[in-house]
Amino acid sequence: MQILSRQFIYPKRASGPLFRRRGIVAAFLLGLLAVSPFLRFKGEQLVLLNVLERKFVFFGLIFTPQDFYLAAFAMLLFILFVVLFTLRFGRLWCGWACPQTIFMEMVFRRIEYWIEGDAAAQKKLDSQSWNRVKFSKKAAKHVLFFAVSFLIANIFLAYVIGSDQLLKILSEPMHVHISGFAAVVLFTSVFYFVFSYLRETVCTVICPYGRLQNVLLDKDSLVVAYNSARGEPRAKHQKSLPDMPAGDCVDCSLCVQVCPTGIDIRKGTQLECINCTACIDVCNTVMLKTKKAPDLIGFYNARFLETGKAKPQLLKQYGYATVVVAGLILFGSMLYQRQPVDATILRASGTLYQVRPDGSVSNLYTATLINKTNRKIPIRLLVAAGYRIQYIQKKELLIDKEATTNFSFFLIRDKKWASTSYKTDVSFSIHTNGRLVGTASTKFFSPIE
Repeated sequence: MQILSRQFIYPKRASGPLFRRRGIVAAFLLGLLAVSPFLRFKGEQLVLLNVLERKFVFFGLIFTPQDFYLAAFAMLLFILFVVLFTLRFGRLWCGWACPQTIFMEMVFRRIEYWIEGDAAAQKKLDSQSWNRVKFSKKAAKHVLFFAVSFLIANIFLAYVIGSDQLLKILSEPMHVHISGFAAVVLFTSVFYFVFSYLRETVCTVICPYGRLQNVLLDKDSLVVAYNSARGEPRAKHQKSLPDMPAGDCVDCSLCVQVCPTGIDIRKGTQLECINCTACIDVCNTVMLKTKKAPDLIGFYNARFLETGKAKPQLLKQYGYATVVVAGLILFGSMLYQRQPVDATILRASGTLYQVRPDGSVSNLYTATLINKTNRKIPIRLLVAAGYRIQYIQKKELLIDKEATTNFSFFLIRDKKWASTSYKTDVSFSIHTNGRLVGTASTKFFSPIE
């Protein structure tokens, strides 16, 4: 029950050049997040992560379960990139690009400031007894919180089930889409609970990335840090004693007051720090007023703070960067060679080769073709020289979009193409409208001559 009795943090409203840059980045990412499910490219949703139907779309490329090896490789590359990014820039992702931070600090926190006021006003409001003013402010805040959570839930579902399906759920009667409405309500409630109650504990307790910092960071990683060699010993600023032997830190504690996770950056690097840079902005404001150099709190690495010299040893970072770049090149090559039609051709189980009256040899095969495109396509199956295909059922080979077709055929090798091997490799090519869209290979069994 400890989480139920925890004390909420009331950070002061942040401002400054870094905060404005964060706002620009947040606005861009929020816009991208909101419009991506509703944009179309090559007839498909720009980004789709439909786990239920096992369909994933990224910028016109459709991925199916048969492309699992690509997903596994992409996940490995992503993990390597996270390690490299953290080694170089610390937890900058958390403060500038993480959806949890962007929604919390740039959306929900701003609603809170707009309705309840800055940190002092919020504390005062929460400490006073319930009255009409407190009830109206709290009700307005939570109604807006729930409305924004509903919007986020719908955007999230648009990525998971598709924007077309989501619009059907919202526009058609509720009884037609009971499960869909239940999903909307569930995700709305989850997001509302996260942003109205859990808040910063998602970053400090729940998210595993923050706890990995101590493992991933090294002495050359850039993190938001306090330059204790310059700031200590702390002393209150006194204009009458400008030559007082003290550090640059005036012990105003504003860096603590603006921190969204409630830490004191002057105590060193901590896993709760999300590198939001709010402490840098407010400290630079104080340094300007006291006519001291900026960046008492800034982006530093541990090596500089210990020695005062910025001589990074980046061999490890260059090593990871080389691996990531090589992996990206390989992944791009795999995507380029990826075939729109996935084909599997196997000999019919339990059958042997047949020698025909004209001396030719035939094997019976079953073929499975998977269309990974979003359009219906005609298929023509071609085989290497010396072989010909005889379909068991005469029919035009058409595959619906994102569909699978199965058929059987005899593969016949003419007598003049006799083989000295019991097993022979045979290659097939799959064409649509004269364009190669897939390949396959199998074994052909025949008597040794």
